[in-house]
Amino acid sequence: MKSEKRKSIKFPKVGQRIIRSVCAVFFCFVIYYMRGQQGIPFYSALAVLQCMQPYKDTSRQMAKQRAGGTFVGAIFGLIVILLEIYIFGDVIDGGIITYLLISVATGCVIYTTVLLDYKNISYFACVVFLSIAVNHINDANPLLFVMNRVLDTLIGIGVSFAVNSFHLPRKRNQDILFVSGVDDVLLTREETLTSYNLVEFNRLIDRGANITVSTGRTPASLLEAVGSIRLKLPVIVMDGAALYDIEKKAYLLTYVLSSYQSKMIMDTLERLGINYFANVVMDNVLVIYYEDLTNPAQESIYQKLSKSPYRNYVKRKVPERESVVYFMIIDKKEKVSEVYRQLVEEGWTDRYKILTYDSRDYEGYSYIKIYNKDATRKNMLTNLKAMLNLDKSVVFGSDPATCDIMISDSDNNLLVKQIRKLYEPIRLIK
Repeated sequence: MKSEKRKSIKFPKVGQRIIRSVCAVFFCFVIYYMRGQQGIPFYSALAVLQCMQPYKDTSRQMAKQRAGGTFVGAIFGLIVILLEIYIFGDVIDGGIITYLLISVATGCVIYTTVLLDYKNISYFACVVFLSIAVNHINDANPLLFVMNRVLDTLIGIGVSFAVNSFHLPRKRNQDILFVSGVDDVLLTREETLTSYNLVEFNRLIDRGANITVSTGRTPASLLEAVGSIRLKLPVIVMDGAALYDIEKKAYLLTYVLSSYQSKMIMDTLERLGINYFANVVMDNVLVIYYEDLTNPAQESIYQKLSKSPYRNYVKRKVPERESVVYFMIIDKKEKVSEVYRQLVEEGWTDRYKILTYDSRDYEGYSYIKIYNKDATRKNMLTNLKAMLNLDKSVVFGSDPATCDIMISDSDNNLLVKQIRKLYEPIRLIK
Protein backbone atom coordinates (compact mmCIF):
# COMPACT_ATOMS: atom_id res chain seq x y z
CA MET A 1 0.00 0.00 0.00
CA LYS A 2 1.46 3.34 -1.04
CA SER A 3 1.82 5.90 1.68
CA GLU A 4 -0.08 9.09 1.03
CA LYS A 5 1.98 12.18 0.55
CA ARG A 6 1.31 14.67 3.27
CA LYS A 7 0.60 18.21 2.27
CA SER A 8 2.85 20.67 4.03
CA ILE A 9 1.10 23.39 5.96
CA LYS A 10 1.90 26.83 4.56
CA PHE A 11 1.59 29.63 7.05
CA PRO A 12 0.72 33.05 5.64
CA LYS A 13 3.42 35.70 5.66
CA VAL A 14 3.46 38.24 8.50
CA GLY A 15 2.82 41.40 6.50
CA GLN A 16 3.60 45.05 7.16
CA ARG A 17 0.05 45.75 8.30
CA ILE A 18 0.43 43.31 11.21
CA ILE A 19 3.85 44.67 12.17
CA ARG A 20 2.69 48.28 11.97
CA SER A 21 -0.45 47.47 13.97
CA VAL A 22 1.64 45.94 16.76
CA CYS A 23 3.89 49.01 16.88
CA ALA A 24 0.96 51.43 16.77
CA VAL A 25 -0.91 49.70 19.61
CA PHE A 26 2.26 49.76 21.71
CA PHE A 27 2.71 53.50 21.05
CA CYS A 28 -0.87 54.08 22.25
CA PHE A 29 0.03 52.52 25.61
CA VAL A 30 3.26 54.55 25.76
CA ILE A 31 1.25 57.76 25.25
CA TYR A 32 -1.19 56.59 27.93
CA TYR A 33 1.67 56.29 30.43
CA MET A 34 3.12 59.63 29.34
CA ARG A 35 -0.30 61.20 30.08
CA GLY A 36 -0.09 59.93 33.64
CA GLN A 37 -2.46 57.03 32.84
CA GLN A 38 -5.30 59.41 32.08
CA GLY A 39 -8.03 58.17 29.73
CA ILE A 40 -8.64 54.66 28.47
CA PRO A 41 -5.98 53.33 26.01
CA PHE A 42 -8.44 50.69 24.82
CA TYR A 43 -10.17 53.30 22.67
CA SER A 44 -6.87 54.53 21.22
CA ALA A 45 -5.85 50.99 20.31
CA LEU A 46 -9.27 50.32 18.80
CA ALA A 47 -9.01 53.44 16.62
CA VAL A 48 -5.52 52.40 15.51
CA LEU A 49 -6.67 48.95 14.40
CA GLN A 50 -9.63 50.36 12.50
CA CYS A 51 -7.56 53.02 10.72
CA MET A 52 -4.61 50.74 9.87
CA GLN A 53 -5.73 49.87 6.35
CA PRO A 54 -3.66 48.45 3.45
CA TYR A 55 -3.88 51.64 1.37
CA LYS A 56 -3.54 55.30 2.29
CA ASP A 57 -6.85 56.31 0.71
CA THR A 58 -8.77 53.67 2.69
CA SER A 59 -6.87 54.66 5.85
CA ARG A 60 -7.91 58.28 5.41
CA GLN A 61 -11.49 57.24 4.72
CA MET A 62 -11.61 55.04 7.82
CA ALA A 63 -10.01 57.77 9.97
CA LYS A 64 -12.59 60.26 8.74
CA GLN A 65 -15.41 57.86 9.60
CA ARG A 66 -13.93 57.07 13.01
CA ALA A 67 -13.39 60.73 13.94
CA GLY A 68 -16.80 61.82 12.63
CA GLY A 69 -18.57 58.97 14.41
CA THR A 70 -16.76 59.74 17.64
CA PHE A 71 -17.71 63.42 17.61
CA VAL A 72 -21.38 62.77 16.76
CA GLY A 73 -21.69 60.02 19.37
CA ALA A 74 -19.85 62.03 22.03
CA ILE A 75 -22.02 65.11 21.49
CA PHE A 76 -25.25 63.15 21.94
CA GLY A 77 -23.73 61.27 24.87
CA LEU A 78 -22.95 64.60 26.47
CA ILE A 79 -26.49 65.85 25.80
CA VAL A 80 -28.02 62.80 27.49
CA ILE A 81 -25.71 63.21 30.49
CA LEU A 82 -26.63 66.88 30.85
CA LEU A 83 -30.35 66.02 30.59
CA GLU A 84 -29.96 63.35 33.27
CA ILE A 85 -28.00 65.59 35.63
CA TYR A 86 -29.64 68.99 35.26
CA ILE A 87 -33.18 68.43 33.93
CA PHE A 88 -34.58 64.93 34.44
CA GLY A 89 -32.51 63.91 37.44
CA ASP A 90 -35.39 64.23 39.89
CA VAL A 91 -38.00 62.83 37.48
CA ILE A 92 -36.59 59.61 36.05
CA ASP A 93 -35.40 56.79 38.21
CA GLY A 94 -32.63 55.31 36.08
CA GLY A 95 -34.92 52.52 34.93
CA ILE A 96 -37.19 52.13 31.94
CA ILE A 97 -37.55 55.89 31.34
CA THR A 98 -33.76 56.24 31.20
CA TYR A 99 -33.59 53.45 28.64
CA LEU A 100 -36.36 55.11 26.64
CA LEU A 101 -34.37 58.35 26.60
CA ILE A 102 -31.24 56.52 25.44
CA SER A 103 -33.18 54.70 22.72
CA VAL A 104 -34.70 57.92 21.38
CA ALA A 105 -31.29 59.57 21.46
CA THR A 106 -29.87 56.62 19.48
CA GLY A 107 -32.36 57.39 16.72
CA CYS A 108 -31.24 61.02 16.84
CA VAL A 109 -27.61 59.91 16.40
CA ILE A 110 -28.49 57.90 13.30
CA TYR A 111 -30.66 60.68 11.87
CA THR A 112 -27.84 63.20 12.38
CA THR A 113 -25.45 61.06 10.34
CA VAL A 114 -28.08 60.96 7.57
CA LEU A 115 -28.47 64.77 7.69
CA LEU A 116 -24.70 65.15 7.43
CA ASP A 117 -24.68 62.67 4.52
CA TYR A 118 -22.28 60.44 6.43
CA LYS A 119 -24.31 57.25 6.65
CA ASN A 120 -21.15 55.16 6.92
CA ILE A 121 -20.36 56.64 10.35
CA SER A 122 -23.71 55.64 11.88
CA TYR A 123 -22.31 52.50 13.47
CA PHE A 124 -19.27 54.23 14.97
CA ALA A 125 -21.41 57.10 16.24
CA CYS A 126 -23.86 54.72 17.96
CA VAL A 127 -21.04 52.71 19.56
CA VAL A 128 -19.53 55.86 21.04
CA PHE A 129 -22.90 57.19 22.17
CA LEU A 130 -24.00 53.94 23.83
CA SER A 131 -20.64 53.46 25.56
CA ILE A 132 -21.14 56.87 27.18
CA ALA A 133 -24.88 56.82 27.83
CA VAL A 134 -25.14 53.22 29.05
CA ASN A 135 -21.84 52.46 30.74
CA HIS A 136 -20.66 55.78 32.14
CA ILE A 137 -23.71 57.93 32.86
CA ASN A 138 -23.48 57.11 36.56
CA ASP A 139 -19.75 57.84 36.84
CA ALA A 140 -18.62 60.40 39.41
CA ASN A 141 -17.46 62.63 36.56
CA PRO A 142 -19.06 61.47 33.28
CA LEU A 143 -18.01 64.68 31.50
CA LEU A 144 -14.36 63.71 32.01
CA PHE A 145 -15.02 60.37 30.34
CA VAL A 146 -16.60 62.09 27.32
CA MET A 147 -13.53 64.30 26.86
CA ASN A 148 -11.14 61.40 27.31
CA ARG A 149 -13.18 59.25 24.94
CA VAL A 150 -12.77 61.82 22.17
CA LEU A 151 -9.12 62.45 22.98
CA ASP A 152 -8.27 58.73 23.11
CA THR A 153 -9.83 58.20 19.69
CA LEU A 154 -7.96 61.15 18.19
CA ILE A 155 -4.71 59.83 19.67
CA GLY A 156 -5.33 56.46 18.03
CA ILE A 157 -6.07 58.09 14.67
CA GLY A 158 -2.94 60.23 14.92
CA VAL A 159 -0.75 57.27 15.87
CA SER A 160 -2.11 55.18 12.98
CA PHE A 161 -1.28 57.95 10.50
CA ALA A 162 2.21 58.42 11.95
CA VAL A 163 3.03 54.71 11.89
CA ASN A 164 1.47 54.18 8.44
CA SER A 165 3.44 57.11 7.02
CA PHE A 166 6.79 56.05 8.42
CA HIS A 167 9.23 54.63 5.90
CA LEU A 168 12.97 54.19 5.87
CA PRO A 169 14.61 56.67 3.50
CA ARG A 170 14.46 55.14 0.04
CA LYS A 171 15.46 56.13 -3.45
CA ARG A 172 12.68 55.73 -6.01
CA ASN A 173 13.90 54.55 -9.40
CA GLN A 174 11.23 56.08 -11.58
CA ASP A 175 13.31 55.72 -14.73
CA ILE A 176 12.76 51.94 -14.85
CA LEU A 177 9.80 50.18 -16.45
CA PHE A 178 8.94 46.99 -14.55
CA VAL A 179 7.25 44.38 -16.75
CA SER A 180 5.59 41.39 -15.13
CA GLY A 181 4.39 38.19 -16.70
CA VAL A 182 0.99 36.95 -15.56
CA ASP A 183 0.59 33.18 -15.51
CA ASP A 184 2.90 31.48 -12.98
CA VAL A 185 4.52 34.86 -12.29
CA LEU A 186 1.91 37.24 -10.93
CA LEU A 187 -0.85 34.63 -10.58
CA THR A 188 -0.52 31.44 -8.55
CA ARG A 189 -0.92 27.99 -10.08
CA GLU A 190 -4.61 28.26 -9.14
CA GLU A 191 -4.76 31.47 -11.25
CA THR A 192 -5.38 33.70 -8.24
CA LEU A 193 -3.60 36.66 -6.71
CA THR A 194 -2.19 36.29 -3.22
CA SER A 195 -3.47 39.04 -0.91
CA TYR A 196 0.13 40.10 -0.22
CA ASN A 197 0.91 40.44 -3.93
CA LEU A 198 -2.29 42.43 -4.52
CA VAL A 199 -1.75 44.90 -1.68
CA GLU A 200 1.97 45.44 -2.32
CA PHE A 201 1.52 45.65 -6.10
CA ASN A 202 -1.09 48.40 -5.71
CA ARG A 203 1.01 50.16 -3.08
CA LEU A 204 4.02 50.27 -5.39
CA ILE A 205 1.89 51.65 -8.23
CA ASP A 206 0.44 54.30 -5.88
CA ARG A 207 4.01 55.25 -4.89
CA GLY A 208 4.88 55.96 -8.51
CA ALA A 209 6.47 52.74 -9.76
CA ASN A 210 6.21 52.26 -13.53
CA ILE A 211 4.64 48.79 -13.62
CA THR A 212 2.90 46.98 -16.45
CA VAL A 213 2.25 43.39 -17.47
CA SER A 214 3.04 41.35 -20.56
CA THR A 215 0.86 38.36 -21.36
CA GLY A 216 -0.48 36.08 -24.04
CA ARG A 217 -3.99 36.75 -22.73
CA THR A 218 -6.49 39.06 -24.38
CA PRO A 219 -7.46 42.24 -22.48
CA ALA A 220 -10.69 40.52 -21.42
CA SER A 221 -8.88 37.52 -19.97
CA LEU A 222 -6.32 39.76 -18.29
CA LEU A 223 -8.94 41.96 -16.61
CA GLU A 224 -10.83 38.91 -15.38
CA ALA A 225 -7.64 37.64 -13.73
CA VAL A 226 -5.98 40.80 -12.36
CA GLY A 227 -8.70 43.45 -12.51
CA SER A 228 -8.19 44.24 -8.82
CA ILE A 229 -4.70 45.58 -9.57
CA ARG A 230 -4.84 49.30 -10.33
CA LEU A 231 -2.65 49.24 -13.44
CA LYS A 232 -2.15 52.71 -14.90
CA LEU A 233 0.23 52.05 -17.78
CA PRO A 234 -0.69 50.35 -21.08
CA VAL A 235 -0.35 46.56 -20.99
CA ILE A 236 1.17 44.19 -23.56
CA VAL A 237 -1.43 41.59 -24.54
CA MET A 238 -1.98 38.82 -27.09
CA ASP A 239 1.67 37.79 -26.79
CA GLY A 240 2.92 41.10 -28.11
CA ALA A 241 0.36 41.58 -30.87
CA ALA A 242 -1.37 44.48 -29.11
CA LEU A 243 -0.78 47.30 -26.65
CA TYR A 244 -3.91 48.07 -24.62
CA ASP A 245 -4.79 51.04 -22.41
CA ILE A 246 -6.95 49.72 -19.55
CA GLU A 247 -8.07 53.16 -18.34
CA LYS A 248 -9.14 54.37 -21.80
CA LYS A 249 -10.29 50.89 -22.93
CA ALA A 250 -8.43 51.41 -26.18
CA TYR A 251 -5.93 49.53 -28.33
CA LEU A 252 -2.97 51.87 -28.77
CA LEU A 253 -1.00 49.70 -31.19
CA THR A 254 -1.48 46.35 -32.94
CA TYR A 255 0.64 44.12 -35.14
CA VAL A 256 -1.90 42.61 -37.54
CA LEU A 257 -1.94 40.14 -40.36
CA SER A 258 -2.82 42.01 -43.55
CA SER A 259 -6.08 41.24 -45.27
CA TYR A 260 -4.10 39.39 -47.96
CA GLN A 261 -2.21 37.32 -45.36
CA SER A 262 -5.43 36.65 -43.45
CA LYS A 263 -7.16 35.34 -46.58
CA MET A 264 -4.20 33.09 -47.43
CA ILE A 265 -4.19 31.65 -43.90
CA MET A 266 -7.95 31.05 -43.90
CA ASP A 267 -7.80 29.34 -47.30
CA THR A 268 -4.99 27.05 -46.10
CA LEU A 269 -6.73 26.16 -42.83
CA GLU A 270 -9.94 25.36 -44.68
CA ARG A 271 -7.97 23.18 -47.10
CA LEU A 272 -6.55 21.30 -44.10
CA GLY A 273 -10.03 20.90 -42.61
CA ILE A 274 -9.31 23.00 -39.52
CA ASN A 275 -11.78 25.32 -37.79
CA TYR A 276 -10.44 28.47 -36.17
CA PHE A 277 -11.26 31.59 -34.18
CA ALA A 278 -10.12 34.81 -35.90
CA ASN A 279 -9.48 37.70 -33.49
CA VAL A 280 -10.05 41.13 -35.04
CA VAL A 281 -9.89 44.57 -33.40
CA MET A 282 -12.57 46.92 -34.72
CA ASP A 283 -13.01 50.39 -33.19
CA ASN A 284 -11.31 49.27 -29.95
CA VAL A 285 -13.59 46.23 -29.71
CA LEU A 286 -12.34 42.66 -29.94
CA VAL A 287 -14.46 40.73 -32.44
CA ILE A 288 -13.95 36.97 -32.70
CA TYR A 289 -15.17 35.37 -35.92
CA TYR A 290 -15.87 31.65 -36.19
CA GLU A 291 -17.86 29.42 -38.53
CA ASP A 292 -18.38 26.08 -36.81
CA LEU A 293 -17.73 24.49 -33.42
CA THR A 294 -16.59 20.97 -34.19
CA ASN A 295 -15.18 19.67 -30.90
CA PRO A 296 -16.01 19.90 -27.17
CA ALA A 297 -13.09 22.24 -26.45
CA GLN A 298 -14.28 24.80 -29.00
CA GLU A 299 -17.81 24.60 -27.67
CA SER A 300 -16.62 25.02 -24.08
CA ILE A 301 -14.48 28.04 -24.94
CA TYR A 302 -17.39 29.66 -26.74
CA GLN A 303 -19.83 28.99 -23.89
CA LYS A 304 -17.43 30.39 -21.27
CA LEU A 305 -16.09 33.42 -23.07
CA SER A 306 -18.96 34.63 -25.24
CA LYS A 307 -20.78 35.99 -22.17
CA SER A 308 -18.00 38.48 -21.45
CA PRO A 309 -18.76 42.15 -22.23
CA TYR A 310 -15.17 42.51 -23.46
CA ARG A 311 -15.54 39.92 -26.23
CA ASN A 312 -17.90 39.76 -29.19
CA TYR A 313 -18.31 36.43 -30.98
CA VAL A 314 -19.72 36.53 -34.50
CA LYS A 315 -20.64 33.34 -36.36
CA ARG A 316 -19.50 34.11 -39.89
CA LYS A 317 -16.42 34.23 -42.05
CA VAL A 318 -14.03 37.13 -41.56
CA PRO A 319 -15.13 39.98 -43.85
CA GLU A 320 -13.01 40.68 -46.91
CA ARG A 321 -10.23 43.25 -46.52
CA GLU A 322 -10.29 42.77 -42.75
CA SER A 323 -6.94 42.42 -40.96
CA VAL A 324 -6.70 39.76 -38.26
CA VAL A 325 -4.65 40.18 -35.07
CA TYR A 326 -4.25 36.42 -34.63
CA PHE A 327 -5.85 33.09 -35.45
CA MET A 328 -6.46 30.51 -32.73
CA ILE A 329 -6.92 26.80 -33.35
CA ILE A 330 -7.76 24.21 -30.69
CA ASP A 331 -8.19 20.56 -31.59
CA LYS A 332 -7.09 17.06 -30.67
CA LYS A 333 -3.38 16.89 -29.97
CA GLU A 334 -2.65 14.49 -32.82
CA LYS A 335 -4.52 16.60 -35.35
CA VAL A 336 -2.84 19.82 -34.22
CA SER A 337 0.60 18.19 -34.43
CA GLU A 338 -0.08 17.08 -38.01
CA VAL A 339 -1.35 20.53 -39.04
CA TYR A 340 1.68 22.21 -37.46
CA ARG A 341 4.02 19.80 -39.29
CA GLN A 342 2.41 20.69 -42.61
CA LEU A 343 2.63 24.43 -41.88
CA VAL A 344 6.33 24.08 -41.12
CA GLU A 345 6.89 22.13 -44.34
CA GLU A 346 5.13 24.87 -46.31
CA GLY A 347 7.44 27.51 -44.80
CA TRP A 348 4.88 29.26 -42.62
CA THR A 349 7.29 29.68 -39.70
CA ASP A 350 9.42 31.91 -41.94
CA ARG A 351 6.49 34.19 -42.80
CA TYR A 352 4.49 34.20 -39.56
CA LYS A 353 4.92 33.82 -35.83
CA ILE A 354 3.36 30.45 -34.96
CA LEU A 355 2.96 29.11 -31.42
CA THR A 356 1.79 25.62 -30.49
CA TYR A 357 1.33 24.20 -27.01
CA ASP A 358 -0.81 21.76 -25.06
CA SER A 359 -3.97 22.96 -23.35
CA ARG A 360 -4.04 23.12 -19.55
CA ASP A 361 -7.81 23.13 -19.39
CA TYR A 362 -8.72 20.52 -22.01
CA GLU A 363 -6.85 17.25 -21.67
CA GLY A 364 -5.74 15.77 -24.96
CA TYR A 365 -6.11 19.07 -26.84
CA SER A 366 -3.49 21.49 -28.19
CA TYR A 367 -3.43 25.04 -29.54
CA ILE A 368 -1.96 26.72 -32.58
CA LYS A 369 -1.84 30.53 -32.69
CA ILE A 370 -0.76 32.44 -35.79
CA TYR A 371 0.45 36.07 -35.58
CA ASN A 372 2.21 38.72 -37.59
CA LYS A 373 5.95 37.91 -37.67
CA ASP A 374 6.77 41.13 -35.77
CA ALA A 375 4.13 40.52 -33.06
CA THR A 376 6.54 39.82 -30.20
CA ARG A 377 6.56 40.98 -26.61
CA LYS A 378 10.07 42.35 -27.10
CA ASN A 379 9.01 44.55 -30.03
CA MET A 380 5.94 45.80 -28.21
CA LEU A 381 8.01 46.55 -25.10
CA THR A 382 10.32 48.68 -27.27
CA ASN A 383 7.29 50.62 -28.50
CA LEU A 384 5.95 51.07 -24.98
CA LYS A 385 9.28 52.34 -23.64
CA ALA A 386 9.45 54.88 -26.47
CA MET A 387 5.89 55.95 -25.72
CA LEU A 388 6.72 56.45 -22.02
CA ASN A 389 10.14 57.97 -22.76
CA LEU A 390 11.90 55.32 -20.66
CA ASP A 391 15.17 53.62 -21.60
CA LYS A 392 15.47 51.02 -18.84
CA SER A 393 13.25 48.02 -18.25
CA VAL A 394 13.26 44.90 -16.09
CA VAL A 395 11.18 41.95 -17.29
CA PHE A 396 9.98 39.32 -14.82
CA GLY A 397 8.87 35.97 -16.19
CA SER A 398 8.94 32.20 -16.01
CA ASP A 399 10.96 31.69 -19.21
CA PRO A 400 14.68 32.42 -18.71
CA ALA A 401 15.09 33.02 -22.45
CA THR A 402 12.71 35.99 -22.49
CA CYS A 403 13.02 37.62 -19.05
CA ASP A 404 15.64 39.47 -17.01
CA ILE A 405 14.61 38.01 -13.65
CA MET A 406 13.19 34.51 -13.32
CA ILE A 407 10.14 34.06 -11.09
CA SER A 408 9.66 30.35 -10.44
CA ASP A 409 7.12 30.39 -7.60
CA SER A 410 4.47 33.11 -7.54
CA ASP A 411 3.01 31.58 -4.35
CA ASN A 412 5.95 33.02 -2.39
CA ASN A 413 5.35 36.58 -3.60
CA LEU A 414 8.83 36.73 -5.15
CA LEU A 415 7.72 39.16 -7.86
CA VAL A 416 6.61 42.03 -5.66
CA LYS A 417 9.62 41.60 -3.37
CA GLN A 418 11.98 41.91 -6.33
CA ILE A 419 10.19 44.95 -7.75
CA ARG A 420 10.18 46.68 -4.36
CA LYS A 421 13.90 45.99 -3.90
CA LEU A 422 14.74 47.46 -7.32
CA TYR A 423 12.31 50.38 -7.19
CA GLU A 424 12.84 51.52 -3.60
CA PRO A 425 16.30 50.51 -2.37
CA ILE A 426 17.02 51.74 1.16
CA ARG A 427 19.20 54.86 1.14
CA LEU A 428 20.56 55.76 4.58
CA ILE A 429 23.18 58.17 3.19
CA LYS A 430 22.37 60.75 0.54
